[in-house]
Amino acid sequence: MPIQHLLHIDASARAGRSGTDPRGSHTRRLTHRFVERWQAARPADVVTYRDVGQNPPSAVSGEWIAAAFTPPQRRDAAATQRLVESDALVAELLRADILVVGAPMYNFGVPAQLKAWIDNVVRVGLTFGFDRGREGEPYWPMLPQGKQLVILGARGDYGYDPGGRLDHMNLVERGITVPMAYIGLTESRSIGIEYDEFADERLAASISSAESAVDRLADELVGQRGRAS
Repeated sequence: MPIQHLLHIDASARAGRSGTDPRGSHTRRLTHRFVERWQAARPADVVTYRDVGQNPPSAVSGEWIAAAFTPPQRRDAAATQRLVESDALVAELLRADILVVGAPMYNFGVPAQLKAWIDNVVRVGLTFGFDRGREGEPYWPMLPQGKQLVILGARGDYGYDPGGRLDHMNLVERGITVPMAYIGLTESRSIGIEYDEFADERLAASISSAESAVDRLADELVGQRGRAS
């Protein structure tokens, strides 16, 4: 059975996990559960962990943009150095078969730390192509096919799922799936905990439901990978 690579990204500013640590993160709780269940079923698979919540990538700057849009053979030492971090993040994404992202909702969108990661991996010539003279669409995705994206979220309010009362205000999943689809990662699934700000039995029920959904999703994707191999 071929080895699968998981890229596990946590983006919460909270360092711990809810249910384990005081004021811990719900998204860290869900990503840990998913990866732990996956490893129990497929212990030989490789997991790469990236905690952008505690160690955020550098934000894109003018120097970064200039370096990224300069062909590699024309970059000077400073430009090459400016992209070292981005190169490492892209390499992790390219190796991954499954991308598991813990993405809490901050003011209706993704945390700035996670947005910085996205900006670093959406790279011309590496994850998407661009040619002004290309007939039709000048942009095209470059990620290999077959990758899957799992988004595990948490929200203070409730009703952000598709069709919910606040669906139109949920920019988290869109903020991840749109740029990931742009570079070629089009298959995504998402699960979220809600009612965090209420801190009552509705939160407890939401956590329990999300954990059950995480277990089912992990089992489903493990099964898919087993059949594919």
